[in-house]
Amino acid sequence: MLNLWNPGHLAMGLALLTALALGIVHGLTPDEHTWPITFSYAIGGYSSRRGLRMGLLFSLAFTLQRALASELAFLGVVSFLDARTNSWVWLAVGMVMWWGGWRIVRTRNPHSEPGKSGEQMLREPKPWMPLVHGFIAGWGFGAFALIIYTVLAPAMPSAAWGWVPGALFGVGTTLVQALAGASFGGWAASRGLSTDDLRKAALRTAGRTLKWGGAAFVAAAILTLLVPAAGQWAVSTGIRIHNLAHLGLAFLLVILIVLGVGMGSFTLEIRRLHPSAHPRATTKRSP
Repeated sequence: MLNLWNPGHLAMGLALLTALALGIVHGLTPDEHTWPITFSYAIGGYSSRRGLRMGLLFSLAFTLQRALASELAFLGVVSFLDARTNSWVWLAVGMVMWWGGWRIVRTRNPHSEPGKSGEQMLREPKPWMPLVHGFIAGWGFGAFALIIYTVLAPAMPSAAWGWVPGALFGVGTTLVQALAGASFGGWAASRGLSTDDLRKAALRTAGRTLKWGGAAFVAAAILTLLVPAAGQWAVSTGIRIHNLAHLGLAFLLVILIVLGVGMGSFTLEIRRLHPSAHPRATTKRSP
């Protein structure tokens, strides 16, 4: 019987099944290492197909990292991973997010083209961008990583199998995040905009989400490095599911970036580019 909350010593087969199941749970629950980044790149794809591809690329790189870290755990060389690891990962993720947002939405240099001051240059996110992000974000450390590195990887019979629990965990996450990416991209495409307006709205939203999301990650990283207790603060929900049992700063990052900046920004872009979809109430004047 699977115990996804606190698995103990497991036989090899059950350990592998547990890794896959935990990956699916990780993909479904609000995790700051996956959802904000998947949303940002998928919304920038502005179609189900491109959103699926972005979610898949991010998760495959994440899977590669987890497989590597799982092998290192089997070999006993991941002692450097601890609670403070998250702060450094947040810092790295935040900086790369901000850079990605700047690359997608840039303002023309007013000195190079007079009269064009303030005009935005919009560029599609490149496939390697979510790959880089996925590999960096995978180093985040929490309950799921702790189970993989201290319970599941050591349950493998040899170093030849040490990477498999991390890989299966990544596969489980990939199944969910790829579908999430397709859903985000499809949601963007179904808003009733022309192709050109949809591209503008999606790329502006992606750029803004990455920039502001990156700034939020950097701020959270600095805060938790200076005040470690801030990273430990959480409200218990009583739900025995990791990522839902305790809601803290990581959960706030997901809500702020995905719902606040991401969906809020896209909604405002739709209203600005397609005001007829949101008619204002009018009153009849008497003749």
